[in-house]
This record gives sequence, structure tokens and C-alpha cells, in this order.
Amino acid sequence: MSTTSKPKVAFIGTGGTIASLGIHPLEIQDYGVHDNRMHASQIVARFPEVNEVAEIIPVDFRNVPSTEVYFPEWKELAALCSDLVEKHLDLDGIVIGHGTATLEETAYVMNLVLKVSIPVVMVGSQRPASGLSTDAGMNLVNAVRTAGHPDSRGRGVLVLLNDEIQAAREVTKTSNWRMQTFRTPDFGILGHADADRIAYYRKPERRHMPDTEFDLTEVATLPRVDIAYAYAGADGAAVRAFIAAGARGIVSAGFAPGSPPPGDLKALTEAAAQGIIVVQSSRAGSGRIFRGKRLVEAGIIAGDNLNPQKARLLLALALTQTSDPDEIARMFLTY
Repeated sequence: MSTTSKPKVAFIGTGGTIASLGIHPLEIQDYGVHDNRMHASQIVARFPEVNEVAEIIPVDFRNVPSTEVYFPEWKELAALCSDLVEKHLDLDGIVIGHGTATLEETAYVMNLVLKVSIPVVMVGSQRPASGLSTDAGMNLVNAVRTAGHPDSRGRGVLVLLNDEIQAAREVTKTSNWRMQTFRTPDFGILGHADADRIAYYRKPERRHMPDTEFDLTEVATLPRVDIAYAYAGADGAAVRAFIAAGARGIVSAGFAPGSPPPGDLKALTEAAAQGIIVVQSSRAGSGRIFRGKRLVEAGIIAGDNLNPQKARLLLALALTQTSDPDEIARMFLTY
């Protein structure tokens, strides 16, 4: 814990809308064409009010759109978080600025691999820092407040936008442009970052960082895992293409409540027979998958209530540990 009156919080900037600058305050959609993004220290300088709520350690990282973020960035971010905790023994929390396109994916990976005990909060914005009524500054302030608050400990990686605190495992982006884009289907938010206090109302139940069996330190690359999206008339061509490309795992984003089209089911059954791990999810984005007779006979694992993109990440990490379907099924019930 910081010895000052304010918490000490590190802010890692990775780019994204929260770091972006357009050329006019009303340019709130096509601003990315300019490729003008601020590093963490520049964001803090643009929104100096954040210094009123914490002692900030800006950490400049790569500066890219989140559509370009993948395993190399995740591995480096995990190592960076560990290094910051080792270097600053009185650090109270870490905030990671990130583009919203893949924010939920980075948040879930960090939730599964980080080995730090202090709060880690992911933050982004829907409007660029230069936009009229941008949410970048307020989101950053509230993310820092959340990361520095003692009640944030023990809840895994958190996501903060629009004054709402969400769990990394459950939250997803639901709207292209609206401020309330990040939602948690079925379960709702964990709490609010209100002006007077950080107010929590529940904790995530599933296992999360730092107490997990996943570690990226010795992992050179993630196994290939693809997603087969269900649609009327799907004939298994995409699934077979994934097999040919060397997929070690396939997630079926099936029809609600969790079944692939007949053509895909045939191809997925072939994949499972070849030793490829197949996990059933749903394109509905809400609700548990029931592992009925058809899935059992096909050798397909139930993906619980994870959306397809998160089921893909857990499966990829699971495949760094084992290729045993029973063990992987256990992981889907654990994380």
C-alpha cells in the first residue's frame, strides 16, 4: 500500500480510442484514419485531473489499434504487470488502457494468466480523446479510482467504462457507438464508480488471477483455435478449412441454445475424431450450454456460458497445458 494519502497506480497505455486524436471535436467516428495516438504519459498530461485521485506511474507501451493486439502483446503485458509489482512494492493497482474492439479478450486473457495480487483494471473509451463530450478522461479517472480501491482486490481483472465496473470473464461489447456498450448478460455489473465512492455489490464466482494454472512465461505461441459461426445452410466447409489449416481446437458458435447446423456437426464430429478439441458455444451470447446426447456422441465439450470469442481463448490456453478432453472440460467449469 502506498504510504502517501493517495493510492499509487500504474497506467499502461496500449493505444485504442482512449489514446486517439482526431482533427476536429466532431470527428468521433473516422478519427482512426489519422493514426494519431498518445502514449500513456501523454494521456495523463491531457487529463491531468487523474493526478488528483492517485499517484500515477505512466507506462508507455506499444501504441496500436486493439484490432492488432494478440498473443505477443498479451505475453508482454503479463510480464510488464509482474515487473511493475516487483519494482514498486507499494503499488496499489494497475490500469491498462485499451481499444474497445478486443478489450474483452485482453481482459479475459489477463484474468487467466496474471500472477499479481493487486487489482488490474482495463479501460477504454467510445469517443476519441479529442472528441466533443469524450468519455476518455472520466473513464480513466474512474478506472484509476477503481484500481486503487482496496475493495477491488480479489475480484479478478475488472473492466471500467461508463461508470460501471464489470468482470473480465463476463463482460462483452454490445454496441458499435453507444457509451453503454459494455454489458454483462445474465448477471449484470459488479458495481459502480460513482462520484462519492466505489460501490460494489457482488463478486465473480469463477476462478481467476492470480490463482490459475495458466502462465505465458514459457509459452512461445498459442495453439491455433478457430470459431465456426452457425448460420442457416452451413455445410461444414469452414470447419474443414480450419482442420486443413492446422487447428488444434475449434469453437462452434452454434444456434441458441447451443447446437451447430447439421453440416457443421458432421464436420465437427470428424474433427473431434481426429483429436481436435471441439467446444460448443452459442451465437446468442447468453446462457449455459447443455451437453446433450448429440454433443456427447460427437465428442464435443460444452463451453458453459462463455461467448465464442472467450471460449476460444480459454481453449487455446487449455491446450498449452493438455489435450485431454476431460481435463479441458474441467477447465470450462472452473474458469
